[in-house]
Amino acid sequence: MSKPDVNSFGKVAVLMGGWSAEREISLISGRAVLQALLNSGVDAHGIDVDHEVARVLLDGKFDRAFIVLHGRGGEDGSIQGLLETMAIPYTGSAVLGSSLAMDKLRTKQVWSATGLPTPDYVVLNSEADCARALDEIGVPMIIKPVLEGSSIGMSKVETADELIPAWQLAMACKGEVIAERWITGKEYTAAILVDRVLPMIRLVTPHKFYDYAAKYTANDTQYLCPCGLPAEVEASLATMMLQAYRAVGASGWGRVDFMIDDNAQPWLIEVNTVPGMTDHSLVPMAAKQAGISFEQLVVQILAGSHV
Repeated sequence: MSKPDVNSFGKVAVLMGGWSAEREISLISGRAVLQALLNSGVDAHGIDVDHEVARVLLDGKFDRAFIVLHGRGGEDGSIQGLLETMAIPYTGSAVLGSSLAMDKLRTKQVWSATGLPTPDYVVLNSEADCARALDEIGVPMIIKPVLEGSSIGMSKVETADELIPAWQLAMACKGEVIAERWITGKEYTAAILVDRVLPMIRLVTPHKFYDYAAKYTANDTQYLCPCGLPAEVEASLATMMLQAYRAVGASGWGRVDFMIDDNAQPWLIEVNTVPGMTDHSLVPMAAKQAGISFEQLVVQILAGSHV
């Protein structure tokens, strides 16, 4: 790939913070991206996004936006729609891809409709649905708020008595909740950069699952890259991950999380269209394994921005 001309980017707004449950992680990611762009000679400016962001962008006469907002209000198509209305090119997926990938339930429905493997699930709207999930899925299972990221509001349920409290915790996040069949096996992620699947990472944690603490604060999480899969298996999985990514309309850069069970069957879990960019984050780790520095990574992401 030819080296982008950083002078062609113009004045760049690095959008971070916001008002989602992932605000603090977004601020850490955003500061890292901002510093990397400045180190690369880009005229970049950090903006802690609030409900006055349209005025700030207009007053600042920005030419382009690098979105580092995680969760609702930034990863769900909202800010993407605003930027399109303002004719400001931006990084990552467009409105549809952002909105669809943020919704774990609709993502699974699209994957199922296209024949891609994703674990069985039940939508939980009531205690009766919880009882049905016990019958149809059984324990262990994992409870997920459909519209949250960073494993916020998620719980592994190992006994019937744990289900209602886990459902209530997820309901407190607002939006729909699903119970998903627990996959026993190994956890992986595939980072995608401009239609290229970077070296995959295997995640190993002593926690019950790769939860918020394992993602951002724990020192006992292991990240294996190379991931240990045979080259031909990783290549085949890369084709599936790109298919899964494109199926929900995602583009630019992102991440597909998946499991491989004890029978070597892969299971698609979710898509992240604005993954973390902290020192614990997976996309920079995969990029490094591919010989791409953090500065090169953010410049390549910015070069792929669109309106």
